[in-house]
Amino acid sequence: AFGASIGVLPLDMPESVLVRFKGNMQPGITLRDLVNAIPYVAIQKGLLTVDKSNKKNVFSGRVLEIEGLGDLKVEQAFELADATAERSANGCTVQLNEEPIQEYLKSNITLLSSMIDAGYDDKKTIAKRIQDMQKWLDRPTLLKADKDCEYAEVIEINLDEIKEPILACPNDPDDVRLLSSVAKTAIDEVFIGSCMTNIGHFRAAAQLLKDKTELNTVLWVVPPTRMDEKQLRAEGIYETFERLTDRTEVPGCSLCMGNQARVEA
Repeated sequence: AFGASIGVLPLDMPESVLVRFKGNMQPGITLRDLVNAIPYVAIQKGLLTVDKSNKKNVFSGRVLEIEGLGDLKVEQAFELADATAERSANGCTVQLNEEPIQEYLKSNITLLSSMIDAGYDDKKTIAKRIQDMQKWLDRPTLLKADKDCEYAEVIEINLDEIKEPILACPNDPDDVRLLSSVAKTAIDEVFIGSCMTNIGHFRAAAQLLKDKTELNTVLWVVPPTRMDEKQLRAEGIYETFERLTDRTEVPGCSLCMGNQARVEA
């Protein structure tokens, strides 16, 4: 309404925080540890606090710009970007090289083409998406930060120094700790799901569980999409989960959104 009435719509551009990774990932370290390394290093630098009173959060209301992980798969970049919501950030960019984006779009074109062949509705819309993706593949261009950018803060994370997993503790994703500091803590429930997972997480979990006959925890399994669930069933992986738990839920948003489970008072 403001823009329609006077013809101008002022926008307040949020500041950016640059997160620059350097070095090499160490053995046993996963992308999830890189996600948690961001708040971990911010806490060490005094830019983030866990205590809710007088809480400090350098990321709140700002945009995270992540550099130094150019060869990540696009799905992995999504995992980093999704997690910035937990930082109360306004948004996130991850500087990738062209190759992983090309690989991702080619895979998407194959998937979308199969959806048309399978009789999905809105064939014209799907075909338009394929066309737009192919246009980018024909002339790939990427957004890049200006060389003289000014940032509210620059956080450098040395991958050579991350030698053990970093875990987010229950109820507060900012409360991140090294695995050694929480070792031997009893685990009551395990949840594998949400937009933070991809099909590879379920394959890895099934590999770890394949020889188990029972679990001493409650296990929840929620694939992010129906397509992932279908593929896991086709690979015989879902049988492992169904053998060990009856909490294999409908794919999509789940426990993170308060769906499917009651919280007892």
